[in-house]
Amino acid sequence: MNQERNPYASAPQAGWAHTNDIEHAGRTDMAARFTSRMFGWMAGGLALSGAVAATVLSSESLYLGVAEWFRPLLFLELAMVIGFSALLKRMSFATAAASFLAYAAVNGLTLGLIVSLYTRESVANTFFISAGTFGTMAFVGATTKRDLTGVGSFLMMGVWALIIAGIVNWFMHSSALQYAISGIGALIFTGLTAYDVQRFRKMGYMGFHTSEEEGKVALVGALNLYLDFVNLFLMMLRLFGGRRN
Repeated sequence: MNQERNPYASAPQAGWAHTNDIEHAGRTDMAARFTSRMFGWMAGGLALSGAVAATVLSSESLYLGVAEWFRPLLFLELAMVIGFSALLKRMSFATAAASFLAYAAVNGLTLGLIVSLYTRESVANTFFISAGTFGTMAFVGATTKRDLTGVGSFLMMGVWALIIAGIVNWFMHSSALQYAISGIGALIFTGLTAYDVQRFRKMGYMGFHTSEEEGKVALVGALNLYLDFVNLFLMMLRLFGGRRN
C-alpha cells in the first residue's frame, strides 16, 4: 500500500541546519574579532620594543648600561614570562596588560644591543623576511583545516631542546653549534606561528565567560606570537645578518 509522502518531513532537519549555519557564522565572526585584538596587542608590544631598541642605539650611556647588565636582563625577561604565565589568573586585565608591555620594553633593551652587532641593511632585510614568513604562517594557521595540535606539541619539545642547547653553547662558544641552533630554531618558530594562531583562534571561536577573561587570553596569545616573531627574527638574523666590522 503506497503512502503519501509528507512534503514537510525534512523541515526540522533543514531548520537545524539553518540554525547551525547562523551559530557558526556568529562564532567565526567572534573568533575573527578576538584574533584581531590579539594581533593588535602583539603589534603594540613589537612597536614598544622597537622604540626602546632605537633609544638604546641612540644613547651611548644607555647602551653601555645595557651591555653591562645584558645577562641579568635576559634572566629578568625569562622570570617575567614565567611570572606572567603563573600569576595571570590572579591578575586583573589592567595588570596583565601592564606586565605584557613591561616585558616588551625590557626585551627592547636587549634587542637594541643585539641588533647593534649587525649592519642596518642586514637588520632591515632580515626584519622584512621574518615579517613575511610570520605573516604567511599566521595566514596558514588561521585558514588551514588540518589540526596542528600534534605538530605544536612536537615543536614545543624542540623549543626546550633549543634552550638546553643554548645553555650548553653559552659555555662552549661553538660557532657551528650556534649556526645549527639558529637554523633549527628558525624552522621551529616558523611552525609555532601557525600552531599558535590556530590554537588561540579556536579559543576565540569557542568564546569566553567574561570580557575580562577574553582580554587576558588575548594578551597570552599576543605574548606567544610576540615571542614567535622575535625569536624567528633573531634566529634568521644570526643566520643571514651581516656583522659590523
